[in-house]
Amino acid sequence: MDRMIYLSMSGAKATMQRQDTLANNLANVSTVGFRAELQAFRAVPVQGSGASTRVYALESTPGYDASAGNVTATGRPMDVAMKGNAWLAVQGLDGTEAYTRAGALDVSADGTLVTRNGLTVLGDGGPIQVPPNSEVNIGADGTVSAKANGRSTTVGRLKLVTPEAPLQRGTDGLFRADADLPADANARVQDGALEGSNVSAVETMVAMITAARQFEAQMKMLQTAEGNEKTAAQLLSMS
Repeated sequence: MDRMIYLSMSGAKATMQRQDTLANNLANVSTVGFRAELQAFRAVPVQGSGASTRVYALESTPGYDASAGNVTATGRPMDVAMKGNAWLAVQGLDGTEAYTRAGALDVSADGTLVTRNGLTVLGDGGPIQVPPNSEVNIGADGTVSAKANGRSTTVGRLKLVTPEAPLQRGTDGLFRADADLPADANARVQDGALEGSNVSAVETMVAMITAARQFEAQMKMLQTAEGNEKTAAQLLSMS
C-alpha cells in the first residue's frame, strides 16, 4: 500500500490539532492575562528503503506568544497589571509555585489574598494575610497595604518574578519554571488596571479558515489514495 494514505492521515490529524489550539486561543480572547499558544508544523521524512519521497506532517507547539496584551484601567484598587516581563507568583491547585499575568485580586473569607479564581497569591514570605474590614491598596512595587480605622499597615509584598527563559504552560493554564524563581525587586505593576489577552480575534479566525482548507486538502489526498488503490487492484486483476 502506498504510504500516501498514511501521510494524508497524519496531515489531517496535525491540522485538527492546530484547529484545537486556535479554538482554545479564540475562546480566551477575553481572558485577563492570557497568552496565545503558538502552533507550528514539523516535517519528518519517512524512513525506509528507497528514495525519501514521503514526509510526515506533525503539529508542534513551540511555546506561547510573549507579547503584552492591552492594559485597561478599571479603577479597582486590587486590580494590577504587570509591567514588562514581570509575572505574579501564585500557588497552583497542586501546591506548586506558578506564575500568571492575571492580576484581578481579591480577599478570601479567611483574609488570604487570592486571585479571582481563588488561587493563593504568594508574597515574598508566603501567602499574604489581610486584616478583616480593611481597605487594600497595592503600590507600584507590589507592596500590599491594609487601611483600617484611619491607619495604614503594610501586610506584605507581591512576589513578582522576571523569568530569563520562557516559562512552560501547564494544563491548568498557569505557567511554571524548572525551579521556583526568585523575587525581582525591580519588577513593577500598574494598580487599578488589568492586562487583557494578547490573542487577535481576526488573525485567529483567518488561521482557523486556513486550517480548515488544509484539512479539506488532506481529505482529498485520502480520496486520491483510495482511488489509486482501486485502479491498481483492477489492473492487477486483469493481468
